[in-house]
Amino acid sequence: MIIKNVRILGGDLVDIRVADGEIAEIGPGLEGPETVDGGGAIALPGLVDLHTHLREPGREDAETVQTGTQSAARGGYTAVHAMANTSPVADTAGVVEQVWRLGREFAHCDVHPVGAVTVGLEGKQLAELGAMADSAARVRVFSDDGKCVDDAVLMRRALEYVKAFDGVVAQHAQEPRLTAGAQMNEGVISGRLGLTGWPAVAEEAIIARDCLLAAHVGSRLHICHVSTAGSVEIIRWAKSKGWNVTCEVTPHHLLLTDDLVEESPVGAYNPIYKVNPPLRTRADVEALRAALADGTIDIVATDHAPHPVEDKETEWSAAAMGMVGLETALSVVQEAMVETGLLDWAGVAQRMSAVPARIGRLGGQGQPLEVGAPANITLYDPSARTEVDPSAFASKSRNTPYEGMTLPGRVVATFLRGRATVLEGKLV
Repeated sequence: MIIKNVRILGGDLVDIRVADGEIAEIGPGLEGPETVDGGGAIALPGLVDLHTHLREPGREDAETVQTGTQSAARGGYTAVHAMANTSPVADTAGVVEQVWRLGREFAHCDVHPVGAVTVGLEGKQLAELGAMADSAARVRVFSDDGKCVDDAVLMRRALEYVKAFDGVVAQHAQEPRLTAGAQMNEGVISGRLGLTGWPAVAEEAIIARDCLLAAHVGSRLHICHVSTAGSVEIIRWAKSKGWNVTCEVTPHHLLLTDDLVEESPVGAYNPIYKVNPPLRTRADVEALRAALADGTIDIVATDHAPHPVEDKETEWSAAAMGMVGLETALSVVQEAMVETGLLDWAGVAQRMSAVPARIGRLGGQGQPLEVGAPANITLYDPSARTEVDPSAFASKSRNTPYEGMTLPGRVVATFLRGRATVLEGKLV
């Protein structure tokens, strides 16, 4: 197959010949019996998400591995890491293998299960980390995401344990005693709305502790969904020491601010903006963008968190936390980072493909688009302008904060090892 008229990382127009799942040739004027016209689209390495909630097993009313991977493919992703907070929790080899096999069956993208750090996400006893690492799923990322491993002794043991197989602990940084009953970012707006505040220090204190622990035991630490300017400074300091610390930011924390809770298009207290960690201030957003640009923040991860309608369309205090994000991530990053001049397309490829693949130890993903590399390719038209319509999502859930917004760009096609999973924006 020949993929014609594409611009690798925004460069000159070329054609890409794909054979046996790999890139066989790159150059102008390539010919073959089967062609796909890219129409001048940007060609990126297939995107890799280190933080996706697929909900299966247990909450198939919100998402399944099939619908979640379809959503991922439409967003340009060729691999996702499925978080462990399912029901049952992915804390054993049996559960992670179930998720892995479901991913292989539906094959819209690669699915790499994340193993729980503690049994049942309860923070009391280490889960079967070694058994999950040795399973068919070959788990290398472990997280209690949704809950913080707040016990320092347990966190130290987890960091020590994963060293044996080059694993990484991905921490949901939230000191539970500082966020009891918290509803949104702590500040002027939370006070005006009468909602219990979620202080930045609740995130920053855990990050500081865990950076010190990771340095002490010489292990790999990854910080999920960084959301405050203070967190950025702590991580920048840890990296200056040469410690093995990485971190991620979500698209919504790069674009949205806590004032939407008070001044959304449909009025105050719209639960679509309720998320964990909460939307922060404009100053935090600017700090996050700058940190992603300079490499202090390593990657963009979606934290795709689907919920059924009844869990979101309710009063604020009872509503579930989370937003879907796979199908809008690249557009939001273009809006927040590319159109502001903070990143070019090579930088986007690094932060949304190469580096997340490296953190997750995915050998066949995130590689540059060059001869001999797996043909995991995303074609993206940055000139398009699209009004977000959640009813058109492949995801089962519709809880997007971007409904009705016009965002830049559109995923034209996605190829997984040379096989089209999306063509002309539609699932294959």
